[in-house]
Amino acid sequence: MITTPTTQQLADDLVADIQSSLGQTVPLLPKAFIRVTAKAAAGAVVTIHKYASWAFLQLFTETASYEETTVLGVTFRPLVYLGRRAGVGDPYAATQWEGTITVAVTNQTGTLAAGSQLTRAGTNVIYSIVAPVPLNSSSVVARVKAISDAAGTGGVGEIGNLNVGDQLEFANPLPNVNRVTTVATVTRTGGDAEDWEEYRARIQARERAKPQGGAYADYRAWGLEVPGIVNIYPYAFDIPGEVEIFAEADEASSGSADGFPTLSQLDAVKAACIYDVDGQARRRPANALLRTKSITRKELKVIINGMSVDAASLAAARQDIKSSLEEHMLSREPFIEGVSSLPREDRITLAGIGGVVDNVVSTYGGTVTSVQLSIDGADQTAYTLGKGEKAKLDGDPVYS
Repeated sequence: MITTPTTQQLADDLVADIQSSLGQTVPLLPKAFIRVTAKAAAGAVVTIHKYASWAFLQLFTETASYEETTVLGVTFRPLVYLGRRAGVGDPYAATQWEGTITVAVTNQTGTLAAGSQLTRAGTNVIYSIVAPVPLNSSSVVARVKAISDAAGTGGVGEIGNLNVGDQLEFANPLPNVNRVTTVATVTRTGGDAEDWEEYRARIQARERAKPQGGAYADYRAWGLEVPGIVNIYPYAFDIPGEVEIFAEADEASSGSADGFPTLSQLDAVKAACIYDVDGQARRRPANALLRTKSITRKELKVIINGMSVDAASLAAARQDIKSSLEEHMLSREPFIEGVSSLPREDRITLAGIGGVVDNVVSTYGGTVTSVQLSIDGADQTAYTLGKGEKAKLDGDPVYS
């Protein structure tokens, strides 16, 4: 075990060594020459020891510091240097929300000026028109982006996110247009800056999964570099030389509760599988054509027969059953040889569904007669997820 000695401990050791070499006791006076010299030397040694210990910790991803440090005039973050060396690049920067709005035109003349500001009721985020738009129709579409917020961070991050159908109002009434506008499309979702511990975990994941020249694991590692992408499922396509990549995104970045990524996220996944973090196209094999797609969701209906639970607990029991079934369904995913780990999680079985229901009902002291698993209107005993396919519960369970 490496520990840093105290200055006093080192000074005492130096004095003891000198006394041993001289064969006589050094005076105890605090200002004795040898004791003063020993204390000064000990201070220097402790400082060097601390610097050396710190430098040793920077060799490993698990202990490297994210704090900005200056050594010999070079300012850097040790963890970021390790991330670059591992091939994951810098931490994800925060991004601003961008999209388009539909503006109703009251008088078809003039131009909607770039820089015109809008606000949304209930928030302190300010949005701005990106480019001028001629008012030559009864309604026009304008590009907007978040530019300011109450925290003073320029509107970056999830705080500025809007969904299709949300309303924005011009901060000041403008001539020839209605004050209220509607979000038409989302072209980029705002995202918060990557937490440094999440960044550390991403580096460790890359270090454990070294590039293998275009293996499935490579496409998964490359695709997961895209902010907001939480799962990648790569497959060899039916046509030789082509690779299918199914991506799943989190709801915060995509706006989809089912995990369907946006078109811009799919484009980013394809780019991440082609270009290295330094912009060089040296990742995928030269003869590989990439097809990036969204995952799909298979809806499975659960029918519960003859459930007997105390009337006072019935509503709570049904809610717990639904939550447990949803969690079970969402935990299933396609199995890909060489990427997925055992046990396999690509099958939804009647036995597994029944076990989930029984576990919940038993906690309420109740019983059920039977459970059915219905897919597309037909009873099934099991279902295996296909390419890029994930499962979800089809609404509330049916009780009979």
